[in-house]
Amino acid sequence: MSTPTLTPRIDVRRADDRFSTRIDWLDSKHSFSFGHHHDPDNTHHGLLLVNNDDVVTAGSGFETHPHRDMEIVTWVMQGSLVHQDSTGHNGVIYPGLAQRMSAGTGILHSEKNDSWRLQGDEHRDDVHFVQMWVVPDEGGVTPGYEQLEIDDALLGGGLVPVASGMEQHGDAAIRIRNRYAALHVARLQPGQGVELPEAPFLHLFVPRGAVTLEGAGALTTGDAVRFTATGGQRVTATEPAEILVWEMHAGLGA
Repeated sequence: MSTPTLTPRIDVRRADDRFSTRIDWLDSKHSFSFGHHHDPDNTHHGLLLVNNDDVVTAGSGFETHPHRDMEIVTWVMQGSLVHQDSTGHNGVIYPGLAQRMSAGTGILHSEKNDSWRLQGDEHRDDVHFVQMWVVPDEGGVTPGYEQLEIDDALLGGGLVPVASGMEQHGDAAIRIRNRYAALHVARLQPGQGVELPEAPFLHLFVPRGAVTLEGAGALTTGDAVRFTATGGQRVTATEPAEILVWEMHAGLGA
């Protein structure tokens, strides 16, 4: 991880330019290289390696698979997602519940749209969620899991830290094992706006709705912006919207 001398830049990435994986039960859009999609010039931004925008049909999902040395944050937009892992954690993730899994020395987990197997009636609703991966401060740590209900804090329209390793956020967010990174979320009604933090690296993603970004114009569902050596711009909703903002004070590489 490093913070070299950086040239200020605002790089808008449109929804239709993302890599896409579509099979019978999954519609997944990848902001960065992922799986068999590889572009050596699009592997990460700052400390963020994965920003997958996923829709999974009812009764389906990701079967048990491994991860290692990665901080994985899941944010559900609509529906519910069942998490189970090899450390014994299991539960249902839903809108307003932030979840973090630290893969550490190695973990197995599954994610499925089948919450009725645990409780309630069977449904046919899709689940829409964004899964984001950032590198940890150090590898080889004990795997871990944390979740936090923060829905009420989002109703005010402000930019709320929901996953962070930065000291100043304390208990306001689930903890990730990287002291240089934080994920903020805002739910905005038309006319509401927030000011972005300033950091060497920022990543703004619009998983639903429409906003305008000061100095860059309109952003709609699926659009993203990569900021380098800049920040402080205002984001204003033009229709009901939700935004995900990664604030990162270090990057990968020397």
